[in-house]
Amino acid sequence: MLTTKDNIFYFIYLHRTGLTVTALSAVLLVWPLIESNPYNLGLSNLIAIYTMVVLGLNLFIGYAGQISLGHAAFFAIGAYGTAIGTTTLGGPAWPVMAAVALIAAIVALAVGLPALKLSGHYLAMATLGFNIVIYTILVQWDTVTGGPSGFSGIPYLSIGSVIFDNEIYFHYLVWSFAVLALLLCLNLVRSGVGRGLAALAEDETAASALGVDIRRAKVKVFVLSAVLASVAGSLFAHCYAFVSPDSFNIFVSVDFVIMVVVGGMGSIWGTLFGTALITLLPEWIEALEAFKDVIHGLILVVILLFLPQGLVTGIVDAVRTKIALRRNHA
Repeated sequence: MLTTKDNIFYFIYLHRTGLTVTALSAVLLVWPLIESNPYNLGLSNLIAIYTMVVLGLNLFIGYAGQISLGHAAFFAIGAYGTAIGTTTLGGPAWPVMAAVALIAAIVALAVGLPALKLSGHYLAMATLGFNIVIYTILVQWDTVTGGPSGFSGIPYLSIGSVIFDNEIYFHYLVWSFAVLALLLCLNLVRSGVGRGLAALAEDETAASALGVDIRRAKVKVFVLSAVLASVAGSLFAHCYAFVSPDSFNIFVSVDFVIMVVVGGMGSIWGTLFGTALITLLPEWIEALEAFKDVIHGLILVVILLFLPQGLVTGIVDAVRTKIALRRNHA
């Protein structure tokens, strides 16, 4: 017969995802009351923006079993698209963001249909080439994008009379989007589509034999990841009211992949940890800022050598194994 304590533990286990999201939301709700430093809040907001990109990329890498070194390009499409749409063309911000996300989806579809016939390092090189093309356009088409000097004067977002023109207001906005993206990804991976993607990552032949449309599944998750990156880029542009090509180069794409690997490929919750760690690392080792890319590369190599499933996933698996061994010896 189950005791009250057993029932409580069972309830927590059964609803662990909802309870964890609720706890995260509660922390985020009071965070600006605890941390009043605008700079630290700005870092927190940047983590939220990057989290949206990395969540989509983790679906593509961890669940679809593919690799992309070009997601900063979709991030750029969102940022520059909303900048041009609201500033140059004078459109309303929210409809422009939606329209730009649709454009990013169409571009992802156009790129994904031929590129996703490739796999492994061939696909990585194809997506890397796409990133280089977008970056070159941003730099060279200076009459539209502002060129190397960047694009300024982007208006702040607003809802009614509330203008998101400071770090506290923007915190609530951007983390709302990040939590919604988190919920979307958590529900997706637990659905039939997510199980199909997980099978695809393990063995494409076996997944195909089980009825998974491999090519369609790859394209769908690629388009979804591009839309998340685009929305994140739009929020980035409206947050800083300025964008420049250096925020969307190939090294940024590589950093996104490192965030996925550090957090754990296929670990949605690990995405938050990986994104936070790689975003905050330069702040912790400010004296080594010039060697940031080298340090990130070393972290990636160490993780792949010793914890190929990712830091968070690796630690969780090690703890579970240790607990299981103790139970067996007891």
